[in-house]
Amino acid sequence: NVLRCHIQVIIGAAGGIGSRVTRLARDRGASLVLAGRSADRLDSLASSLELDDPLIAACDATDPDSVAALIEQTIEDRGRLDSIVNLAGSILIKPAHATSADEFQETFRVNALSAFNVVRAAAPVMQRNDGGSIVLMSSCAARVGLPAHEAISAAKAGVEGLTRSAAATYASHLVRVNAVAPGLVDTPLASAITSSEPSLKASTKMHPLGRIGSPDDIAPGTDSPMTCPV
Repeated sequence: NVLRCHIQVIIGAAGGIGSRVTRLARDRGASLVLAGRSADRLDSLASSLELDDPLIAACDATDPDSVAALIEQTIEDRGRLDSIVNLAGSILIKPAHATSADEFQETFRVNALSAFNVVRAAAPVMQRNDGGSIVLMSSCAARVGLPAHEAISAAKAGVEGLTRSAAATYASHLVRVNAVAPGLVDTPLASAITSSEPSLKASTKMHPLGRIGSPDDIAPGTDSPMTCPV
């Protein structure tokens, strides 16, 4: 008995968390579409993981037309879309009085707008495809009052509100929408914090495990049930 192989799109696949998500999806037999702003980095990732025929696609998740084109390219190349993970994001650690209007808008654009663009483009395709899974990235800052996190907290809270509403909207069409909300994760994106001993120590104290997260902690949370050759 051969079931259809799972078609998974990973936006931000070349990032610290994205590379672990890609590895996990590969190990579970998914047919992968790797997307991001740097095709060269995606090519390097695909080569290092020895991926079997991945589709590499340039995509700016903050641009709705770019995300729509990514979904269209996936359908044309792979025939359908089973799941999509949006790992586009940023970190801004500044109190409100030190955050410019442009910084606030950019934080919202990279985090909340990118998530909205993914839901907007992927959900209708999955409805026609008998369901699917959309996974977005939030942060513990969306729920926990952390000092100097006003912009990123607001943006990620927006992602969580979007997730709850979209989950309710598309549930009847078997489209699941979830968000993963980690604390600080040791990735290149967080290097401004992790490279500072006082900042790292302060953040570590906030984590019950006594350490900050690693990409391997987060990647399994982006997974969804798959149907692959058996």
